[in-house]
This record gives sequence, C-alpha cells and structure tokens, in this order.
Amino acid sequence: MLKIKGLEKSTLIDYPNELACTVFIGGCNFRCPFCYSSELVIPEKLEKQPEIDKKEFFDFLKKREGLLTGVVICGGEPTIHSDLKDFIKEIKEKGYKVKLDTNGSNPKMIQKLIEKDLVDYIAMDVKAPKEKYNKVAGVEVDINKIEKSINLLKKSGIDHEFRTTLVPSLLDKEDIVKIGKWIGEGKYYIQKFRGEKTLDPEFEKVEGYTPEEIGKIKKAVSPFVDECQIRG
Repeated sequence: MLKIKGLEKSTLIDYPNELACTVFIGGCNFRCPFCYSSELVIPEKLEKQPEIDKKEFFDFLKKREGLLTGVVICGGEPTIHSDLKDFIKEIKEKGYKVKLDTNGSNPKMIQKLIEKDLVDYIAMDVKAPKEKYNKVAGVEVDINKIEKSINLLKKSGIDHEFRTTLVPSLLDKEDIVKIGKWIGEGKYYIQKFRGEKTLDPEFEKVEGYTPEEIGKIKKAVSPFVDECQIRG
C-alpha cells in the first residue's frame, strides 16, 4: 500500500513551469548504490520514517488551491504501488497537474496512468546503457520493461523527460552516448552526482565529474537527442 513518507510544500524546480509540492512515496524495487534517499528505499530505514496521513495530505492540497498548480510524485518508486492510480485520481480531482518521477520498471502502470489522463508530465530515470543496467540499478532489471516505458513516453504525446545521474566509476562518456542513442529523442537531462548519504557509503567518497568533463559529455550526447541539459 502506498505510504507518504515526506512532503516538500513548495518547489519551483521539480516541475517545469509549475509551482508545485513534492510528495515522497516510500518503497523501491531498485537498489542503486549511489541513491541519496536510502530512507525511502531500505525497509528498515523506511519503517522509521514518519508517515503522513493521506487525509492530512489532501487537506494540505485543499488549503493550497489557487496557490500551487502541480504535485510531483516521487520516491522511492511510486509505480510499485497498485493504489497509485486512485491516489493520483484524487489529486487530479482537486484540479492539480501531476508530474510522476519513475524508474520505468512498471510500464503497465505507466500505460494505465497515461490512458486515464492521470499524468501531465513524466520524468523517467534511464539508469545506464542496457549492458550495465543491473550493476547501476543494484538489482536484476528486466530491460524489456525499461524499453517499453521509453517507447511509451515517446508515443504518449504527453510532456516528458529522460534523465541519468552521471556517477563516476559507474558511467562514462561512452555510456551516456549509448543512452542518448537508445532514447533517440526528447529532453535528456544529465544530472550531476552528489556523494551525500548514499545507499552504499563507499559512494560518498566518489568525486563527481568536473564541469569541463560534464560539458564534454553533454556535447557528445547532444546530437542524439532533441535537447540535452545539465542539472544539479
């Protein structure tokens, strides 16, 4: 069952062109070693995180009507919860736009949300090129499902973006170019790595790429997507 484990009451950066709040859903099916939200991923840590009652959350949305325009739903991984559709439906009924952050591992859920007009924007993390996916995600991943989600977004007609966290020791320029060729369209964001409270503490010692290195990576991948930007 979907549990709200955090709420950022106002953000101008998480949802393009919207003043939104961000709701954090507990639980994830990936174990990316560089993840900096382990409290939303590791079951023992998740249990210790205070839960926000859904009624409290919807009361908050009611009070913010006319002020906020959007709700960002992230995790963890929201699409692992079967009641996500009902949760979003209630948000939409209050007049808010919805942005979903997902790892793309559940294309069936993504398709349902798109078919029911329950999402206005989807940001999908493409963790790595196909041959490195298991290593970067920290679990065995069904690449066919990732590919289905990519193709779903490309054909959906809704606003979307793909993004990859650029983690030294896991990904290099050639990997990002492979991802760009795989995606083959749309907005692609290269996210800077932050070595903060990572799921695997060893990654706290990893230095991020320099601005010059990131610039070269952006230049290399840009020909394969419509738009490439650096974030973070």
